[in-house]
Amino acid sequence: MQLQEQHRVLDLGCGPGQLAIGFAYFSGEVIGIDPEPRMLAIAASAAEGLTPNVTFRLGSSFELDRALGNFRLVTMGRSFHWMDRSETLRTLDGMIEHGGAVALFRESHVDVQENQWYKEWRTVTERYAKDDPARARRHDSRWPSHEQVLLSSPFSQLELVSVVGRRQSTIDGLIERARSMSSLARERIGDRAAELERDLSTLLTSVPSMGGLVTEVLEWTALIARRG
Repeated sequence: MQLQEQHRVLDLGCGPGQLAIGFAYFSGEVIGIDPEPRMLAIAASAAEGLTPNVTFRLGSSFELDRALGNFRLVTMGRSFHWMDRSETLRTLDGMIEHGGAVALFRESHVDVQENQWYKEWRTVTERYAKDDPARARRHDSRWPSHEQVLLSSPFSQLELVSVVGRRQSTIDGLIERARSMSSLARERIGDRAAELERDLSTLLTSVPSMGGLVTEVLEWTALIARRG
């Protein structure tokens, strides 16, 4: 789909703001919403001086207000699986303009030699996240996939776009990525948050790097859902 200067974008569950900032270059206005003040502060800092057409607000999918206006596109990253997905899509049906869409973004590590460190990264993070009941529900075989939920929603016309490439990430950035996951949030794991950071730092400093940057080979996917 094509975005133009008159179009508005809503990044729902924006986290540290990567999607909101990225789409700001292709649209007239972007609003990022997240329930975590710390994430909003990180997002606002990242956008400062780059994208004046982005604003960040405290809120969640459970408090969507149609007073926000209409949008051409609503984006979501890892946030969608934490929502009442069907109800959120029903609400968005009244907020997304004709010809607009919902886009779910995801990144995954490709099975290549350069990503061997990531298997250990997952082992560490899962050790701290395994007792999260919400995570257990999402991994249950009875939990409907995003595709299944979308096909039963007003946004049932689906298109999947995929790109594979390399990315250089800092150690601090990879640790912050783990901290941004709801299962690993400081509010949930408490005093173990510092221990998690130490374990990840020990692991990542042992990974061969160039200039302190760790190489990742990623597949980025966008699941674009339009009205059927």
